[in-house]
Formats: sequence, structure tokens, C-alpha cells
Amino acid sequence: MLGKLNNEQIDALLCSEVIGRLGCHANDKMYIVPITYVFDGDAIIGHSAEGLKIEKLRQNPNVCFEVDKVENMANWQSVIVWGIFEELQGYDARLAMQKLINRILPLITSETSLPTHAIEAHQLETDGHKTVIYHIKILEKTGRFEKK
Repeated sequence: MLGKLNNEQIDALLCSEVIGRLGCHANDKMYIVPITYVFDGDAIIGHSAEGLKIEKLRQNPNVCFEVDKVENMANWQSVIVWGIFEELQGYDARLAMQKLINRILPLITSETSLPTHAIEAHQLETDGHKTVIYHIKILEKTGRFEKK
């Protein structure tokens, strides 16, 4: 059976996962990349070293974000979010990064999994690149599922 997820189911899926795909577009080029994220009930929070993704997001802050949960080909859920990229600074950046760390800390299995370089992201650099804490302000979201 195919169907649409309601708002509660959409939020539950966004809360349950930590890896999603962020799509952005600038200069006639689409770019889709997996990100580690946390959904705080209002926005998608992420972090990244400066690079192609951040460059494109600054040029065009309109984004699409997708997350899914697949048990098998007949049992899955998928959510798509449209929103606006916004860089966070100061207290807002520290608060957002703490939410991200709190969400992924239980999943840490190796030293390289923890984004310790981003705890004070607004002040630190990683390999010569500034770390950017951001959120995606949600404008619209939709979800679909299949269940056998």
C-alpha cells in the first residue's frame, strides 16, 4: 500500500534519522550531498567546513532536503523538505551545535565520527577552512510511504 505521511509521521521520521541529503543549486549546477543533521522540531540543523556546498548555499539559500528509512523495497518512508539555508552565529551557533552533538553522540563509534572541530564552530578552522553551523528554516514538507 502506498500512502502519504501526516505531519506527525513526517516529524517522527525527521527525528529518527541523522543522515539526510541536502540539495542546492547555483550557477546552473545542482549539488546533492549527504549531511549529518538533527531536526529540532522547527528546522534542520547541520554543520560543514567551508567548501562547494557552503559556497552554493550562500549563492542560493533555497534548498531541498530528503531523508528516508528503508526496511526493504516494499516497506519504506521518505520525507522531502523545502526551506531556506541560514548561517548561525554566536550563541545560536553554539546552541545548534550542542543539539547536533547531543543527537549524534550516542552513535559515535570512532574518534573521527565526532565533530569536535565544530563545537566552537564560529571561531575554529578545520584544515584552513572555517566551520559553518547552519539551519534550514522549513517552508514546506511532504512525506510518502509504502507498507506491505
